[in-house]
Amino acid sequence: MALSWVLAALSLLPLLDAQSPVCANLTAMPITNATLEQISGKWFYIASAFRKPDFNQSSRTIHSAFFYFAVNHRDDTILLTEYLTIGNQCIYNSSSYLKVQRKNGTVSKNESGTEVFAHLLLTKDPKIFMLAFSLKDEQNKGLSFYADKPEVTEEQMRVFHEAIRCIGMEKSEISYTDAKKDLCGPLEKEHKEERLKEREGDTALG
Repeated sequence: MALSWVLAALSLLPLLDAQSPVCANLTAMPITNATLEQISGKWFYIASAFRKPDFNQSSRTIHSAFFYFAVNHRDDTILLTEYLTIGNQCIYNSSSYLKVQRKNGTVSKNESGTEVFAHLLLTKDPKIFMLAFSLKDEQNKGLSFYADKPEVTEEQMRVFHEAIRCIGMEKSEISYTDAKKDLCGPLEKEHKEERLKEREGDTALG
C-alpha cells in the first residue's frame, strides 16, 4: 500500500514540462543501470496525493512506512520488502516483485492478474524520487513521494509540492506520514540480526 499499487487503468505522461519553471527540477527519462543503482536500498514513504476518494482514504491509513529495493539487473526486476505501520500494528511484506520497463521509464507490479504501471520520476536530488499515476485522468491521477530518510528538508518537500502543482493538484490533497508513529523498527532490527547470524553461520561453514 505504501507504493499505492492499487491504482488501475494508468495513462502515463512524462511529468516534465520544459516550458514550465515549476517542473524544471523534474526529469522523466528511460531507466538505466545507473537509475536502478540510485533507487536501490532503503527508502521512506513520505507523502502522496491521490484524486480518487477511496485511494486517498487508503493512503491516509498509513501512519509510517519504509521499504527496501533490491535490484536484479539481469532480469530487470526489483524485490520489494515493505514495513508498513497501519493503525497500531506493523505489517511486513517481503514477497513482492516489480518489473522494470527501461525504455518507458516505468515500473510495474502484478495486482490480482493485472499489471499496474507507475512512471519513475527522478529529480536533481538523488535522495528523493516520485512515482506518477494516471496523469491524464483527472479522477485517478496521483503522485507519491519517497526519500532516503524518514524526514525531509524544506527544499526536498518544496520539490514535491511543486510537482503537485505541476500535475494540477492542490497541496490540500496531500496526505503525509509521520516517522514518530513507526512501529516496525523493532521488527526490522530483528530481521537484520537474523541475517547477520546467517552470514556468520555461512562464514563458519566456509
